[in-house]
Amino acid sequence: MPLATFDRTPPPFFKQGPSAFTRLMFFSALAIFLMVADTRWRVTQPLRAVVATALQPAQSALLAPQAWWDEAGHYVAGLQEARAAQLRAQRQSVAQAERMMRVDQLERENARLRALLSLRPRLNVKSLTAEVLYDAPDPFTRKVVIDQGSTHGVILGAPVIDQVGVLGQVTRVYPLTSEVTLVTDKDAAVPVVNSRTRQRGVAYGTPQALSMELRFMAGNADVQVGDELQTSGLDGVYPPGLPVARVAQVDRRADSAFARIVLVPKAEPDDSRHVLLIMPLAQQLPERPAAAGQASSAPVLGGSRHGRGESAAARASDTGVKP
Repeated sequence: MPLATFDRTPPPFFKQGPSAFTRLMFFSALAIFLMVADTRWRVTQPLRAVVATALQPAQSALLAPQAWWDEAGHYVAGLQEARAAQLRAQRQSVAQAERMMRVDQLERENARLRALLSLRPRLNVKSLTAEVLYDAPDPFTRKVVIDQGSTHGVILGAPVIDQVGVLGQVTRVYPLTSEVTLVTDKDAAVPVVNSRTRQRGVAYGTPQALSMELRFMAGNADVQVGDELQTSGLDGVYPPGLPVARVAQVDRRADSAFARIVLVPKAEPDDSRHVLLIMPLAQQLPERPAAAGQASSAPVLGGSRHGRGESAAARASDTGVKP
């Protein structure tokens, strides 16, 4: 067989076609073209929508086991939380029932004692609910703005409390809103009384956030960490018995006649959302008749002068000197 008849071309396996550099340039140009065309004319948007629609059932099927597992975990956790909440509710119900029984008993006993001693019943405190809108824009004061104003019956100086204790006092009234100065403000002062020792004082705000001071207390005053301070009611603004603060630190310094007493307010200014405005106590007291007051004061003064005359005469008779 002659050699010229042999096929000298390489087999298909060894055929390489265009060079690698040529294919790289071609596909690079094609990719750039497709990116530019997709950016300007969004030619591949329909293709993406078709592919996403076709793959949606497969994606849902693959994610189903994970969703079932998460739902089962949430169900078990929710069931445990519900049981724990039910147990806490039952305990609170029992505790509240016992407390209500004690309160009813104390109220009946108090009513009997007041009727026995002919004491004047306590004043009914007028109140108004409000909602805290936002903090005052002044960075150097501790104030909040509430959604009640003069058109709603808010008056200047009204005490403001939350669900825990005294929050502050109304210091500026607008037609629809009001500004409340918090008890932690550096210019705020609240007359207080120690619930343990019944010792009176004045709690002042400090420049530090969420802090107060019980100033002008003697270094040997009976004040301990943990003492609860309540409003004394002597200022005619705050009703007596409202929680104000708790003693957090007592520093008895040898170089000063007064002790440094740091307080933590009972109210939560940062967490208070709804508050209660109370009419100042001085405006709820009944008016005293002028004539009756003058008539009742004259005998007392005369009795005092007569008493002083009798005591002077007694001293003179004892010492032998004429009065």
